[in-house]
Amino acid sequence: MTDTGPQAGAGETADAARKLRSHQWYGTEGLRSFSHRARTRQLGYLPEEHLGKPVIAILNTWSDINPCHVHLRDRAQAVKRGVWQAGGFPLEFPVSTLSETFQKPTPMLYRNMLAMETEELLRSYPVDGAVLMGGCDKSTPALLMGAASVDLPAVFVPAGPMLPGHWRNEVLGSGTDMWKYWDDKRAGLIGDCEMTELESGLARSPGHCMTMGTASTLTAAAEALGVTVPGASSIPAVDSGHDRMAAASGLRIVELVRRDRKLSDLLTQEAFDDAVTTVLGLGGSTNAVIHLIAMAGRAGVRLTLDDFDRIARTVPVLANVRPGGRTYLMEDFHFAGGLPGFLSRITDLLHLDRPTVSHDSMREQLASAQVHNDDVIRPRHNPVADEGGVAVLRGNLCPDGAVIKHIAAEPHLLKHTGPAVVFDDYKTMQRTINDPELGITADSVLVLRNSGPKGGPGMPEYGMLPIPDHLLKQGVRDMVRISDARMSGTSYGACVLHVAPESYIGGPLALVRTGDTVTLDVEARTLQLNVIDDELEQRRAAWTPPPERYERGYGALYNEQITQADTGCDFAFLAKPGKVPDPYAG
Repeated sequence: MTDTGPQAGAGETADAARKLRSHQWYGTEGLRSFSHRARTRQLGYLPEEHLGKPVIAILNTWSDINPCHVHLRDRAQAVKRGVWQAGGFPLEFPVSTLSETFQKPTPMLYRNMLAMETEELLRSYPVDGAVLMGGCDKSTPALLMGAASVDLPAVFVPAGPMLPGHWRNEVLGSGTDMWKYWDDKRAGLIGDCEMTELESGLARSPGHCMTMGTASTLTAAAEALGVTVPGASSIPAVDSGHDRMAAASGLRIVELVRRDRKLSDLLTQEAFDDAVTTVLGLGGSTNAVIHLIAMAGRAGVRLTLDDFDRIARTVPVLANVRPGGRTYLMEDFHFAGGLPGFLSRITDLLHLDRPTVSHDSMREQLASAQVHNDDVIRPRHNPVADEGGVAVLRGNLCPDGAVIKHIAAEPHLLKHTGPAVVFDDYKTMQRTINDPELGITADSVLVLRNSGPKGGPGMPEYGMLPIPDHLLKQGVRDMVRISDARMSGTSYGACVLHVAPESYIGGPLALVRTGDTVTLDVEARTLQLNVIDDELEQRRAAWTPPPERYERGYGALYNEQITQADTGCDFAFLAKPGKVPDPYAG
């Protein structure tokens, strides 16, 4: 058989085939198209299997060292099954895996690298649409940021939460109970035997954290944005429904290519407003603030900290899922109705006439949604909290903003003044936090600096500073803690995070001294360093910048281009507007 000229696959007309982006690689008369067809034969494919069919890239973040994604190699086969059934041609691409558990100093350092890889793979290969497979914290925003920059049809396949943990008679939430029992060990309440048992019970299956941590928060945000099939974000990773969802996503992406429904049709201002509403109503992770701002920027949508604070005042927290809630985990949330059920309770706060990957409107998508357990997904008259779970703070300590997940803090600390105890870096804090000479009391305000986007580097999850051992033994489980770092979405406590601008570049956090008093007032949305302006100016004049952390390599690029937390920590050269041409394939 001679492979020349455009050929239509099953169910495709020649005109439809010529409209495909992949046609310029496969369907023209030139030498390059001949070469592309010949090399596809080298891969073992018949002409009938791919010519004239939508080419679907499956971007898979699977790896052997990422427990959140270790099952995605199998799920990719289900996606392929769906693509083949719909008349498309699937091609799987391995891309960077961002393992929150193992990658140091933090996968946040590499989020933008995966975004770059996603963008350039989709742009440089004969791809008509994409299925994006991820879920562990940074992979969701990275994949969507890169795909939005290319603006092809795309469907996101969430990795799904792991099974609930178990230990003796306790149901465990990954991350959240890790912090809890680690503090119990430090307080002398449990010992090494119990910790060994907990190691085997905390995380029992593939999948990301099953609390409403960053992973579940961001996959829910992706579903709220309309880029997953309905209900996808909460399906447990090992449930057979997860396999079916992956296949359904493969079916759907082919239809999206045929309809030419691109990400720009979905990722609108209204969609991002609804994603923010969703995150806040779920009591979700503070990390979503940074990631949604970055994702919106790639979609050409302006989203700011003020939008989060404005929306937070209008939406109640209805998801009784740990750590913002007190009781349930993601499997409970899923069987209580999942995100469709949750959204059905806040439809008056949503933009229902916008399209999704599966429906012409969110209104249509939610038409049959139900809630099956009113304690897991609360009714409006019985919320977990009256306001959204994240507050945005301003003040002389954070002129460009800071955030706090106030529903996960002890209420008496939400208005607090105390003396600062300052740590210049995380290693120093680890080494000295239990030093009696520091005189730390329950009223102290622990301050960590040089842990932001540049100072971390990569803004690690250092923000939940440990409470000193002697206070744990007295029963203290929360203190006011302030940093320019992030905090795990599975964490809890009165932790002020994302202070901007960061101390490493001379932000006001760099000027705090041990003994200064700091006032936190969540209701007033303020964070204030109680030092007169003249004194702060003298300290600023005496401040000297630290040396650069990287002299070469990716770290040097990161240091040069990274923006601050309030603008999403994207790379400046990627976040700016501007067109990038498709490559010439002939």
